[in-house]
Parts: sequence; C-alpha cells; structure tokens
Amino acid sequence: MTNLDIIVLVIYVLLVTGFGCLFYRRSSDVEGFMMAHRRLPGWVVGLSIFGTYLSSISFLALPGKAYADNWSPFVFSLSLPFAAWVASRWFIPLYRATGDISAYAYLERRFGLWARLYALIFYLLTQLARMGTIFFLVALAMETLTGWNLSIIIIITGILVTLYTVVGGIEAVIWTDAIQSVILTLGAVVSLATVVWLMPGGFSQIIDIATHAEKTSLGSFDLTFTEQGFWLIMLYGIFINLQNFGIDQSYIQRYQTARSLTDARRSVWIGALTYIPVSALFLLLGTALFAYYQVNTGLLPAEITADKIFPHFIVNELPTGLTGLVIAALFAAAMSSADTSMNSSASLLMNDVYLRLLRPQASAGSQMKFLRIITVILGISGTFTALLMISIKGALDVWWSLAGIFSGGMLGLFLLGVLSRRAHSFEAATAVVIGVLVITWASLSSGKDVWWANPLHSFMTIIIGTLTIFLVGVVLSRGRGRMGKSTPPKTLYDLE
Repeated sequence: MTNLDIIVLVIYVLLVTGFGCLFYRRSSDVEGFMMAHRRLPGWVVGLSIFGTYLSSISFLALPGKAYADNWSPFVFSLSLPFAAWVASRWFIPLYRATGDISAYAYLERRFGLWARLYALIFYLLTQLARMGTIFFLVALAMETLTGWNLSIIIIITGILVTLYTVVGGIEAVIWTDAIQSVILTLGAVVSLATVVWLMPGGFSQIIDIATHAEKTSLGSFDLTFTEQGFWLIMLYGIFINLQNFGIDQSYIQRYQTARSLTDARRSVWIGALTYIPVSALFLLLGTALFAYYQVNTGLLPAEITADKIFPHFIVNELPTGLTGLVIAALFAAAMSSADTSMNSSASLLMNDVYLRLLRPQASAGSQMKFLRIITVILGISGTFTALLMISIKGALDVWWSLAGIFSGGMLGLFLLGVLSRRAHSFEAATAVVIGVLVITWASLSSGKDVWWANPLHSFMTIIIGTLTIFLVGVVLSRGRGRMGKSTPPKTLYDLE
C-alpha cells in the first residue's frame, strides 16, 4: 500500500470509531444502551440489518464463488422476500407486543427456563465463534493486502470495535452499521467500475466471456436434495433467513429500537430488498474478475485460490487512493458484523442471566455497569478466539460443527411454541433431544463411507433438524391432548 492508501484507511477507521463514541450520552442508561429508547427511523435500522448480512465473509466469498463457479449463491438472496414477509407479518408485531428485549424470554413463558437457557447458551457460543471468525478472516485478508502482522491486526480490530460498542451502545452499532454498509457497497462499485474500465471491450466483453463460460448460471433446476442446486439453495435460504429474522437476537433487538411498528416492519424490508441487488453486485464483480483474468492471463499467479482473487486485484490493479478506500470497505464489513454480535450478546446476558437469575432487583446503575463490563469481556473473548484460529484453526472448525448441531434446533423449538397450542415443556424437551440427535447424525455422518451415512447435502441439516423438532413435538402434544391432560399454555399468537 502507498502512503495515500494508508492515510485513507486510517482516517476512515478513526472517523468510524469516533462517530460511534459520539452516542455515549444517548446510551448512558439501560434502555438507551439496548434499545436506543425506541426512537430510530426504519431506514437506519434497515441499513443496519443489511450491514449485518454483508460481512467480511460476503465481501470475499461472493466474488470468489462467482469467479470459480457461478451465480448459485444469488438464489439464497432470492429467498429473502419470503422470510421478510413472514417476519413483517408475524414475528415483528409479536415481539413488539411483548416488549421483550430478549428473543428467548418467550421460550421460557412457553416451555420453561430450560428452553430459554438452551437457546441462550448456544446463541452466545455461536456468536463468540462468529466474532472470532470475522476478526480472523478480515485480518487474513488485511495481512495479504498490507503486509502487516496478523496478530496485531486482530488485536487492533478487536479494540476499536469494542471501544465504540461499549461506549455508544446499540444506537452506535446501528448508525455505524448503516454508514459502513454504504462504504462497503461503494467499495464494490468502485472495484467493478475499475474492472470494466480496464477491459478492452468494456462491459459487453465481460458478458460475452461469462456467457460462453456459463458463469451466470443459478445452478441446476433438478429437484434433488443430494447436490447443490437451485431448489436446494432456495429451501436452505428460507430456513436460514427465517432463523435470522425470527429468533436471532441481533435482529430481534433491532426491531425494538425502531420508533414504531411500521418503522420496524419497514426496516426488515429495506434490509432484505437492499441485500438482493448488492449481493448481485458482488457476484457480478467476481464474474468480471474472471473475464478480466481470462484476457490478462499473465497477471494472475498460478497458485492463487478463488477467495484471494479479489484481494489480489485490489492490491495490484486499483489506482492509488482507491485501494485504501476498498480496504476500508473490507474493514467496515468486519466491524459492522462483530459489533452486532457483541451488543446483542451483552443484552442477552443482561436480561437472561443477570436480571433473571443473579440480581432481579439490580439498580439502573448496576445494570449499566454490568452491560459495559460484559461488552468488554465479549470483545476480549472474540479477539482471543480469533488469535486462537491462527494456530488451532482445526479445533475451532470442530467447534463450528458442534455449534451448528445445537443451534440448529432453535428454530424448530420456536416454531413449535408459536404454532402448536398443545405443546408443553415435556413434549418440547423430548422433541429437542430427538432433533439434536438427528442433527448430530446428519452433520457427523455426511460424506462417510458407511451404511448409516447421511445421503443428503449438508444444506439439508438445518431443514431436517427443524422439521424433526417441530413434527415430533406436534405428534407428542396431540397424544397428550387425546388423553385429556392439562390445558396447554398460550402461544405467542394469544399475546396479540
């Protein structure tokens, strides 16, 4: 990087961190720290949701996938409108009606404390692994781009994100996410424009090369669940996005920050509909890079992998100054993902552990002290997890698999509570145990050369796990109903 690129990057990072810290006064009480006093406009919350979808993983993975394969990841984006409709029709009104800042308080009312703690524990562990992965991946890319030390990049990133998150609360998170989502998109636009400008035949040449190589395909339309095709990705996207919009604390908390139900509904539509064209933009960028390096074969090292194509282009082809801007966009992707995990996890620990189990009568001052301290601890933990990935990445890959096994049952449990009026705690707990066993089998036996191996694609794991928990719970609860046992508790619908 040139001195100008470094200056652009440093100025951006300092401005974003300073901007986040400006919200200190607005987050000086508990409601401000966790819910921004329910006064944010829908468009800001929507851009924040959009920013959560765009992470450092998307910044690198989408162009890499389009470069190496095709546009099949775009099918995942196409599943968003259905999930947004379900969220705006049912999830958002019901969460707003309860007023719960915790996404899992409802599970306790529905099935007991065990259900709340089950969801809490595995959400927290998943977010810890998520923060570590984001910090690690952005540091890996930044090391390639800048030549700086990997550990130092991780530590600096962790400190900066923790600083404005602990000082500015959820309002700082949402506003900085909104700004960084714009910077991220701008970085992709600048990169794509540069590729088009460098191509001898311009955009039409890119389209010709991509069409000839079948790079714009959305995958096979065969109805199969063993290979990755259009319908499998669509089904997977629906379940994942229902999980995001329906039970993910980082989304639920955003619904509560909006100044009205209308704004909350608008936010989820803005986030979903904005991500669709921007994901297409990143895929188009990968396709354009494929065409560019087909024309300029001597510019690409033979050993380079698809995920490193975009960073290689940034360093070697972008003009001075623009390189710093695009690297700042990459850094923005990491910051806007990690701060979300940090604030939502702190809010859960506050409501589901500190107030629920430890100090129900804690004063406002004690609550604020806990929120800030636990946010710092979460930032340190996420940074430490990223540092561990440098040396024991394999062990953390195993944990990712285990986290997927346990968190995969959360959506099924929630749907059972919402949709089944007869389900009680016993049926729910039994269904979760059976569902987790099914998910464990599906995850650990996939690809194994044994008779009991899972023949389905890995994308089907969350689908069969969710359906197992829901259907087992429904069948067991209907059996209870026929035996004439106790009146079932209210579902979330009854809270309207």
